[in-house]
Amino acid sequence: MNAPTTAPTEFGIFLPIGNGGWIMSDTAPHPQATYEHNREAALAAERIGLDFVMSMAKWRGYGGRTDHWGETLESMTMMSALAEATHRVKVWATVHTNLFHPALVAKMFATLDQVSGGRCGMNVVVGAYEHEFSQMGQWRADFSHDDRYRYTEEWIDLVERLWTEDSVTARGEFFTLDDCQSRPHPAQRPTLIAAGRSAAGMRFQAAHCDGSFLTAEDLPGLRAASRDVKAMAALRGRSIKTYAMLTVVLAETDAAAQARFREYGRGYDAEAITNMKLSWGLPLERAMSMTAGDEAHEAFQTAVVVGGPDSVVRQIQEVVGETGLDGMMLIFPDYLPDLAAFGEQVLPALRAGA
Repeated sequence: MNAPTTAPTEFGIFLPIGNGGWIMSDTAPHPQATYEHNREAALAAERIGLDFVMSMAKWRGYGGRTDHWGETLESMTMMSALAEATHRVKVWATVHTNLFHPALVAKMFATLDQVSGGRCGMNVVVGAYEHEFSQMGQWRADFSHDDRYRYTEEWIDLVERLWTEDSVTARGEFFTLDDCQSRPHPAQRPTLIAAGRSAAGMRFQAAHCDGSFLTAEDLPGLRAASRDVKAMAALRGRSIKTYAMLTVVLAETDAAAQARFREYGRGYDAEAITNMKLSWGLPLERAMSMTAGDEAHEAFQTAVVVGGPDSVVRQIQEVVGETGLDGMMLIFPDYLPDLAAFGEQVLPALRAGA
């Protein structure tokens, strides 16, 4: 095992834009989907010295007794407001390409570029959860996974042209633009980010994105994914940073953190978790069998580090040292007090070890 000698170059947070935050449990803190709470979390992230804040886009919740994500805010609108409220931290908004026309998004992010003073980024998501979009009549049942990426390739090409060209005429497979004008252009190109481990997803990231959010079953899998997407980008004469998500359960001691972790896991919402897995396209029997696992972990949607400050520092350093990732997007059970504690007790040691 490689020694955990380096810290990630970037730390940010995944904002709790949906009710319940990121823990599907009725014994965990249950933040409401309010701008006020997200504003306070973003300001706290900036205050302690984090590098970015990002919000998801979600259009339908998962029910259960916690009504998980039954209420959500809209990502681009909220991040524009947060760009005005903050001064240094990067603000990354999420866009579903199947819901927004590229000319509309080009204009919105040119505006966000001005509001943020060049700090904005776009998390490009290829809409894949059927029920989120069929409720709006926006689901293409005839699209395969690769079709959706082909659509998004054309979509992002048009966005980038509209950011740099005074007039765009294009007749593609999915879009027709006729002397389409979108000025002013961004003063600098917004950061482009995407996630996904499929072959099509990795090709898209390598060809277009500045950042890739990765998932894997274990640390060697994350290392391989990071290596692969960076190599694919290099073949195109590009570079790309890699990130992963991590939930931090922090307390004064390891024992107290473990107790906190177990208590949050105790109230896991099996119905909401099953509905989430069904939204991925899993058959009901498999989704339910996956939910019947380790109860303490079921409530959490990401990998988790649990412990007192020294343990959390060591675990995060190990993740980064083992994977070669460039950054981590962090999730906290209770954002405001947890961010304060992380900024005081953990982040300085991580920065010192960079």
